[in-house]
Amino acid sequence: MLQFSPVGILAFIAVALCWGLAVVLYRVGVPGSVARKLGLLLVVEGVTLVSTGYIDLFLSSAVQASDLHGGWLKAEEIIHTLGDCAMLALYPSFLAAALQTKLTRPFGSQRMGLIMAGTALALFFAVLTTPLEFGASLLYLLLSLLFGFALVASIHAWHEARGAARNRARSFAIAFGIRDVCWGLVYAWAIREIWSGRYQVVDPTAEGMAYVIYALGTLFAVPLIAYGILRSQLFDIDLRIRWTIKQSTLAGAVIAIAYLLSEAADRLLSAELGDWIGLLASTLVVFFLVPLQRFAERVASLAMPNTHNTPEYAAFRKLQVYEAAVAEAQQDGGISRKERVLLNHLRESLGITVVDAETLERELLAGRAEGFESV
Repeated sequence: MLQFSPVGILAFIAVALCWGLAVVLYRVGVPGSVARKLGLLLVVEGVTLVSTGYIDLFLSSAVQASDLHGGWLKAEEIIHTLGDCAMLALYPSFLAAALQTKLTRPFGSQRMGLIMAGTALALFFAVLTTPLEFGASLLYLLLSLLFGFALVASIHAWHEARGAARNRARSFAIAFGIRDVCWGLVYAWAIREIWSGRYQVVDPTAEGMAYVIYALGTLFAVPLIAYGILRSQLFDIDLRIRWTIKQSTLAGAVIAIAYLLSEAADRLLSAELGDWIGLLASTLVVFFLVPLQRFAERVASLAMPNTHNTPEYAAFRKLQVYEAAVAEAQQDGGISRKERVLLNHLRESLGITVVDAETLERELLAGRAEGFESV
């Protein structure tokens, strides 16, 4: 009935990552926030990815030869096409909210959102009712162009951003560089396959290199995008990541020493000396524990520079979190009464004074005005 597939496992890990982070982002975000927009986008991305044909890789040849499998493939085709079209409709709005650059700003309007939704709906029916050379080719071409635009816009936002927004833009630029290049190449490959007559919307043998790239694009990019969002929501996320890197490095070094000594004893010495080698390994670990801790600290410092568990760093990061929340609230031209209540709650929870908060808001408004004048 079922069989093992490494490519299928890879895709399922990517999908689980999408949906798991979507739940986290939904919990930390407020209605209409960038976190909520990304959470919805990740749900759609997971649906689009899993319905490509990866599920079928786990089905035996007998199951795939059954009459019911044809209906299953048709259902997957509808779901996958719906996911592609939803990506086309939702991605521009997310880019406008997340990058906040003049390249993406037009996609943040309600009118543009309706246009993209109408276009996506029309393409959904076109893919299902017209030859693939027309409907699917047009949809995949627009998606490839959208992914390329996202990469350019993220690099532009990274170059133009200042303050707390710059770190998030950097995470997005790297993430989009991975995911959008991978997905853009896959959709461009799909267009070529359509016109060569070899393409299926859902491929039950989705184990080629294109499908590996498709899954890897999500697997590597989603954590970076989520990090860019969560860094503006959780002031101590960098400290947590630094601690994890340090402890993982230390544990890996200890395990490596114990493994190397045990393997050396097994291959070079008699079995009777095994207990003594184990005792020697423990002694060496204790003896080198301080140097190993210093090594782990250096690795963590290289991975997460300028991240220190000090009161000054915590205060700085809290101001950055509040700055990101204010910038997002000001995005539509002003802070509503509901947003003001949420900002006050956030300010109190972070321990930021009213004077500091007002100064920060004035600086952001001045910077935003200068940005609009330069456009």
